[in-house]
Amino acid sequence: MNLIIVSGVSGSGKSTVLHVLEDLGYYCIDNLPVGMLSALATQMECVSDNIYEYAAIGIDARNRISELGRFSEILAELRAAKLACEVLFLDADDNILLKRFSETRRKHPLTNDVVPLKEAITEERALLDSIASNADLYIDTSRTNLHQLRDLIRDRVAKKNTQTLSLLFQSFGFKHGIPIDADLVFDARCLPNPYWKTQLRKHTGLDKPVIDFLQAQPMVGEMFNDITSFLTTWIPRFQAADRSYLTIAIGCTGGQHRSVFLVESLVAHFKDTDTEVIARHRELQ
Repeated sequence: MNLIIVSGVSGSGKSTVLHVLEDLGYYCIDNLPVGMLSALATQMECVSDNIYEYAAIGIDARNRISELGRFSEILAELRAAKLACEVLFLDADDNILLKRFSETRRKHPLTNDVVPLKEAITEERALLDSIASNADLYIDTSRTNLHQLRDLIRDRVAKKNTQTLSLLFQSFGFKHGIPIDADLVFDARCLPNPYWKTQLRKHTGLDKPVIDFLQAQPMVGEMFNDITSFLTTWIPRFQAADRSYLTIAIGCTGGQHRSVFLVESLVAHFKDTDTEVIARHRELQ
């Protein structure tokens, strides 16, 4: 059985993820008490007709505080039993969550007459800290819409070979903020900027005029070689440490030219390795 434990703060997209996985053939259970997780997973593992070969279980802050505090212990038990188990945690910026609840007019599960929404979000993060700290894949949905999240889950989780590392290269613009779900961040702002070439400004790092310009810059080649050398050395060591996911973010000022070009170049370089490689351009979506 391949089990995915899906958790996250309310409003970050947990229900969407479970729906996507269900559509893709996963047997999904939402809002399971943490105390039942080990027994349920063991029972599902013993079923012989493979109905639970792919399963996803949603866990949220409606659990008892004492049970949430035992999550690390229970997860360790599952992995000691050699169960293929991954933890996916979703998060978003507080202001984004406040906006989403305001727009949908949904009630946060921890709000009441004396606990306002802002405090409920803070309390929920504290309650889920033991799950977030054990996440194999941490996704920040602050700048991700519903359709983008669905595509990301299909590409990165549902299609993933459980024996390989999922490697996501993501371009971004520093002026829009650093992705908080990145494991490694490289800064390309020191490279020659196509933006200052009037004829290139309207293009992106996906377009031939920008590609030609950047390929002609020695500094770009130097940075590409340094990044590939670093990753070639360290990716196998992440794999040896049983990492299932690695997110590498490349940033430039606006996330339109240099970072996009480098991400595409890195994807092309690593696509033939023993990893599953995905490209994402945050500011172009």
